[in-house]
Amino acid sequence: MVATITPKQLMDLRTRGEAISLVDVRTPAEFGEVHIDFARNVPLDRLDPKQVAADHARHSGPIYFVCRSGGRSKTACERMIAAGVTDVVSVEGGTTACDTAGMPVVRGKKVMSLERQVRIAAGALVAIGAGLAVFGPDPLWKSIGAGLAGFVGCGLVFAGITDTCGMAMLIGRMPWNQVAATTCSRLLLAAVVTAAAAGPAVAAGHTSDPLPAVQQAVAAGQAVIVDVREPDEWADGHVAGARLVPLSALERGIDPARLGQVLPKDKIIYCHCLMGGRCLAAAAILAPLGYDVRPLKPGYPQLIQAGFPAAVGK
Repeated sequence: MVATITPKQLMDLRTRGEAISLVDVRTPAEFGEVHIDFARNVPLDRLDPKQVAADHARHSGPIYFVCRSGGRSKTACERMIAAGVTDVVSVEGGTTACDTAGMPVVRGKKVMSLERQVRIAAGALVAIGAGLAVFGPDPLWKSIGAGLAGFVGCGLVFAGITDTCGMAMLIGRMPWNQVAATTCSRLLLAAVVTAAAAGPAVAAGHTSDPLPAVQQAVAAGQAVIVDVREPDEWADGHVAGARLVPLSALERGIDPARLGQVLPKDKIIYCHCLMGGRCLAAAAILAPLGYDVRPLKPGYPQLIQAGFPAAVGK
């Protein structure tokens, strides 16, 4: 049985100042259209329970999951529980209910929901199958049409019984359901094409620069530390003097001119996160923009242990 919480209860927790770890499991395009302002996007088809749990390690409360209406968030909770992470909660009614309840949201370009896409695709396949079954030019085509309609029908019945939908997962991976405006997609493609020319630090993954050298470069004004975690993680503790550029913001697409006001291109960009994973994704986005970006494998806790000064708050 998956635990649930109403939008009002979630909003009350937020109002009381409690730190909430909220994961939105919709597609990047849906997330870009509208999302709760403190949610981070981890699409259901890319959900890694261990990584989500590791990112949540600093929180004492449960991990909250939200989608459009509550179905996918329930599935996400079930996957987490199956992986041994039991302190998870699904938000009833999803983002739609949260928006109706007055929870602060961020709006972007309107897109078609995944649920509507599934209904259209299923209906189209059934219509095509029925048309072939009736008007097919020969018995083979009639059989193919009947088989197609029957296959889709059985798939819908299975989806209803198991509360899972293979068609939704397939459609969710389509290019139009990825990052809104495809900004991130273009940047990631460019990163792959230019990886060999972007420098050994990005091509090989995490930088090999030792932490003492990183500290010296920062102290000399030759480099800056960039934290790609989320604002709530930053508020709980961050490297003093670092600059916050959340990965979620990079994935949504930040105007290069605006980004240039935060990150200087004439300095080394040492980016970090909590465990070393998100900073690699951030580096793949920043490198094609001309930044000398070097992702750090040590996460925030390890940087503090290594002697980097800590700060808290916004």
